[in-house]
Amino acid sequence: MTETPSAHVLITGARRGIGKAAASALLEAGATLACHATRTEPGIAIAGDFSEPGTAADTWRQALELLGGRIDILVNNAGVFEASSIDQSDEAWLADFERTMRINLTASAELCRLAVRHFQEIGGGRIVNVASRAAYRGDSPDHWHYAASKGGMVAMTKTIARGYAAQNILAFTICPGFTMTGMAEDYLESRGGEKLLRDIPLGRVATPEEVAETIRFCALDAPPSMTGAVLDVNGASFVR
Repeated sequence: MTETPSAHVLITGARRGIGKAAASALLEAGATLACHATRTEPGIAIAGDFSEPGTAADTWRQALELLGGRIDILVNNAGVFEASSIDQSDEAWLADFERTMRINLTASAELCRLAVRHFQEIGGGRIVNVASRAAYRGDSPDHWHYAASKGGMVAMTKTIARGYAAQNILAFTICPGFTMTGMAEDYLESRGGEKLLRDIPLGRVATPEEVAETIRFCALDAPPSMTGAVLDVNGASFVR
């Protein structure tokens, strides 16, 4: 009997939190990974800063080399969540906005484009983009740029799903709420912790493993007719 080849996955932002948990879940499911983060350490094969033009394309190239010329699944998880007050200088506010958009949206878009073109050559593939409930609910006054970047990611993923489903190219969006990563812990503390938790009917934030399982499902098991779906993982803090 011919052995079924493992799925080849490029996952970005795999050093910690959701990305690290997702990489572990995909490995346990038998996938072969090329893991990206901003710096190399055990388990991270590709290092690169998505705020720098050219990094996304270089990440794709390195992943193809590591995975023998074939990528079946792209997981865009890399992102930043950095406060930016409207009271700072025009130049500083714009720099913050453009940095967040480049890392969270533009780099993801570059990788999606490369993935779609590659999938057209190999007969299909899957894209899983990790956005946020902020795409629908919005975020704090200091995070316009973050909410805008995640809203753009949702719209981009839906467009890919609609445009390429007939070519067996499937696309899914995961929208977590607060997740117990370093970024979420800092934000919870800055916003009053328990008061903010009262806004989550489940009574707690999600774990990275819960979001990771949703990523794994979309990457490996979701039926093709689910393409274009947006999956919420937010403890009912925002329902649509």
